[in-house]
Amino acid sequence: MTATSSLSPAHTRIAILGSGFGGIGMAICLQKKGMRDFTIFEKADGIGGTWRENTYPGCACDIASHLYSFSFDQVSKWTRTYAPQSEILKYLKKLVRKHDLEQRMTLNAKVVQVSWLDSDRLWRITTENGNVYTAEIVVSAVGGLHIPNRPQFVGIERFDGMCFHSSRWPEDLDLRGKKVAVVGTGASAIQIIPAIVSRVSHLSVFQRTPPWVLPRHDKNISQFAHWLFEVIPGAQQLWRKMLFLESEAIALGFTVWPWLLGAWQRQSRLLLHRHIHDPALREKLTPHYTMGCKRVLLSDDYYPSLAQSNVSVISSQIEEITQNKILTRDGMKHPVDIIVLATGFRAFNPAEEIDIRGRNGRLLSHEWVAGPSAFNGVLVHGYPNFFMLMGPNTGLGHNSLIFMIESQIRYVLSCINILDSRQRKLIEVRPESQHAFNEIIQKRFQRTVWSSREPLSVQPCNTWYRNPNGRLSALWPGFASSYWWRLRKADIRDFVDHSVMLPDTCGTREGA
Repeated sequence: MTATSSLSPAHTRIAILGSGFGGIGMAICLQKKGMRDFTIFEKADGIGGTWRENTYPGCACDIASHLYSFSFDQVSKWTRTYAPQSEILKYLKKLVRKHDLEQRMTLNAKVVQVSWLDSDRLWRITTENGNVYTAEIVVSAVGGLHIPNRPQFVGIERFDGMCFHSSRWPEDLDLRGKKVAVVGTGASAIQIIPAIVSRVSHLSVFQRTPPWVLPRHDKNISQFAHWLFEVIPGAQQLWRKMLFLESEAIALGFTVWPWLLGAWQRQSRLLLHRHIHDPALREKLTPHYTMGCKRVLLSDDYYPSLAQSNVSVISSQIEEITQNKILTRDGMKHPVDIIVLATGFRAFNPAEEIDIRGRNGRLLSHEWVAGPSAFNGVLVHGYPNFFMLMGPNTGLGHNSLIFMIESQIRYVLSCINILDSRQRKLIEVRPESQHAFNEIIQKRFQRTVWSSREPLSVQPCNTWYRNPNGRLSALWPGFASSYWWRLRKADIRDFVDHSVMLPDTCGTREGA
């Protein structure tokens, strides 16, 4: 990063926001293309994103290990079929060292505002500590799930014990002999509960909606498997492709024929019946909505943990929190020393944390008041030279997000290539292209398990996949491979010709 004068902000051609999988992958691929004028801005004092912040007991990936790495830099010696948090963070740190990215990072630099300067045709980047930078191109890699969702329970400020979100787990927390409440039964809770149940005196699990749970079949990867991957050319690539195709097959039930999910639902119920023998508890843990509408969870030890004598599953809504108790709607009082909020995150919206201002002062958070939307999940009209990794409608319920990130990185590189090869200063999506794309994907949702017409549901499904206005803005409504195909190369016809500027308002004509 260089400064043009003593009075000018420091300048970099490409600013990357975040040092998780997206930011690190983007930086590596820029270097591979010979582009080295970039800076990674990281809000924390270290890299890793999700895998730096989430250190709760039992934290691990729910995608098979050999799928959860970049295709261009794979790991051959994962210790388990589902990698624990520490190994994933170690992998990311290894990538940073291998590709010499430390010198291109600015740590402890939380970006609070990104503003487009119309006259200079540059982005102005402001950090929380008041430092200002400029960049020609901004790539937001802040992640799809990183802003904690903290419910505001009545009286929570009066609670005398510890209360924290699962992504803010205190270091060296001693749970021995404590009465612990876990609020939520999602992807984090299903890992935390088995990891702590034997340490606590009593565990109260507050469940709003029971999840569908399938066996994880997690196990140690043998030395023989490591040997095969190292000595047989292509063995690991073949295994990775098999895992990918197996994951893609799940999308048939989610996005094409939801009736196929009936077989998986029966498998989940068999798992429940095998481990939960108390009829009342079994009924509490039985979902009555179509599998896949909410995130499907994988675990071998969740149900056995809930069957322990020191565990209570509470399905009554939390009404109030006192100094040492949680009061529920059914009138019960639950003594508690520690509250763990395993309540998830606000999803796939970089404008939640950063004030992003485009051409003519337009504000992205205002434009997204009805829910985030973008072109290919990457570009937004009115925000030239601004790209998102893990933007709206790019999450998955069945496959690896690393695959989606790689698709987006390749697309961003293709856009930068258009800038360089055609000697353009700006690249901005046409409003018609953005509108048509979002019309298409919202129509595709109508035939998926996430639509309001769930074929196997007894009761409605409330899911974080929908924003408060009901728009499905988190997930991609198809196969991961279809997204890869769509983003294989940027099409110049989708972009504004800045020699003849289009109006700022989003168009309504279908097509580019």
